[in-house]
Amino acid sequence: MSTITSISPRISLIDGFDLGLKERTGTYVIQEEKITLVESGPSPSVPHILKGLKTLAILPEQVDYLIVTHIHLDHAGGAGLLLEKCPNAKLIVHPKGARHLVDPSRLIAGAQAVYQDKFDALFQPIIPIDEDRLLIKNDLDTLEIGPNCNLTFYDTPGHAFHHFSILDPGSNGIFTGDTLGVHYESLAKDGIHFVLPSTSPNQFNPEAMIASLERIQSLHVDTIFFGHYSASHQPVKVYEQVKYWLERFVSIGKNVEEGNGTVNQLSQLLLTSIQNELDELGVSRSHPVYEHIQLDLQICSIGILDYLRKQEKGKGKGYS
Repeated sequence: MSTITSISPRISLIDGFDLGLKERTGTYVIQEEKITLVESGPSPSVPHILKGLKTLAILPEQVDYLIVTHIHLDHAGGAGLLLEKCPNAKLIVHPKGARHLVDPSRLIAGAQAVYQDKFDALFQPIIPIDEDRLLIKNDLDTLEIGPNCNLTFYDTPGHAFHHFSILDPGSNGIFTGDTLGVHYESLAKDGIHFVLPSTSPNQFNPEAMIASLERIQSLHVDTIFFGHYSASHQPVKVYEQVKYWLERFVSIGKNVEEGNGTVNQLSQLLLTSIQNELDELGVSRSHPVYEHIQLDLQICSIGILDYLRKQEKGKGKGYS
């Protein structure tokens, strides 16, 4: 099973079928002089990526770079396995994420705490990466992948401290991982542009997320390439929707926190708010998008309450 979307003549998206779901998480393929992949997804996605490369007539040995926007396992958990299959590729990573790919024990422990008995099926194997295969890119560093294509890296925290976004001059687009949230492709196919913020634990920070959004907005890009899922050619709508829902997420979260509520209660309140909005747009409550949204809201709710409780305690530390 391999599904490939052509975003442009030089950029394709391979569906990784994360969590066994279509249009959940994907890997972008930039076909320049140096073949560059963006996001590995988790290890169970790697066979789909390899099938997609074969369909694109790209040998794994031809891949020069794999970029991960951040080190959460749904974006980078399969990097070690994919690098085994792409022996000439270097992995590009944020400076705060590199050591956790060399030694993924803390990543594994954190994800096991969230996913519990589902962890192995969703993420294993997680293979450590040799330091000599890593390239660290700091804020405003560049990477030449073609004679007229230098990617530029922007530090964009908010979803995670170890997150950068990558500006591609060839498309005047930016790969934003989770910083600008989740784009629901199944709704886009119905003509409904819908983006929700991604507020998962343990480094979610709404102020940093807005600052990163505004930084990206100042670049005047034409396209946002989402980790989840596909591309939006309406960046203004992306910024508006993330700001709108981020404020609502935090506001509802504060009410739940003040009442000593639970993650499940917050998730249900957020879902009701979203359902009411999508009802107005004529989206049936049996629409398959809700399978994705409900999964997202459970994790988002953990992150919101985690953030609010850290604020209350005057904390806020995570990976460094």
